[in-house]
Amino acid sequence: MKNDNIKNQYRVNEQIRVREVRIVSEGGSTVMPTRQAMDMARGQGVDLVEISPNANPPVCRLIDYSKFLYQQKRRAKELKAKQAKVEVKEIRFGPQTDEHDYQFKLKHAKEFLEDGNKVRAYVFFRGRSILFKEQGEVLLLRFANDLEEVGKVEHMPSLEGKKMFIYLAPKKSGSVKKSQQAMDRERKAAAAKDAEAVEAPAEAEPPAGGGLLANAKISQEALKKLKGGE
Repeated sequence: MKNDNIKNQYRVNEQIRVREVRIVSEGGSTVMPTRQAMDMARGQGVDLVEISPNANPPVCRLIDYSKFLYQQKRRAKELKAKQAKVEVKEIRFGPQTDEHDYQFKLKHAKEFLEDGNKVRAYVFFRGRSILFKEQGEVLLLRFANDLEEVGKVEHMPSLEGKKMFIYLAPKKSGSVKKSQQAMDRERKAAAAKDAEAVEAPAEAEPPAGGGLLANAKISQEALKKLKGGE
C-alpha cells in the first residue's frame, strides 16, 4: 500500500497533459513543449516523470521510472530512520532520597533530556510515607529546577494514587548549548550585578527557592523544609 502511495504521487509520460514542461538535469534546466520532452525521453530509453506539478511550468526529469521510484522509497526510508523516536524515561525517588542518590538520578535525567527524550519523575509513597507528600513535592520541584537548562516542565507535580509525578520535556539544543563568548558575557554581567547589589540598599527578600519554586503553590511548611535542607 505504501509503495502504491509513492507511485501515485507522480505523473509519467502520457499522464502529463500540460502544454510545456521544465526539464531539469545536472546541466541545468530547459523549458520545452511536453511533446518534445516525451520524444526526447523515448530517444534516451527513459521516461518523462513530473516531479513538481505545482511549478509553472511543471518540472520534469528524464529518468527510468522504476529507478526514480526506488530513489524516492530509499529517501523516504532514510528520512524515517533519521527521525529520532522520543521515549519517556522514568526516574523514581523515595520521599526521603539521600543526596548521593538524588545527584546520581539527576545526572541520568540530564542525559535523557540532552538525548531528546522526555522524563517522567515520580516519588513513590510506601505505606505511611504518604504523610511526607509535601516533602516529595519539594523534591520534584527541586529536580525540575536543577534541570531547567536542559528541560522544561510539561506538568507540575500531581499526586496519582501512591505516586507523585512531574513531567519534563527536552529544550531545543540551541537553547542549551552556549558559546564561550556568551558564557563569558553572562559571567561579567552577573559580577556587575553582584557589585551593584553590594552598593545598593537591601531590598525585600525574593520568594523562597526562586525559579519554579517561587511560583509553585506549596505549603509554607514544605518551603521551610527545602530551605533548611531537612
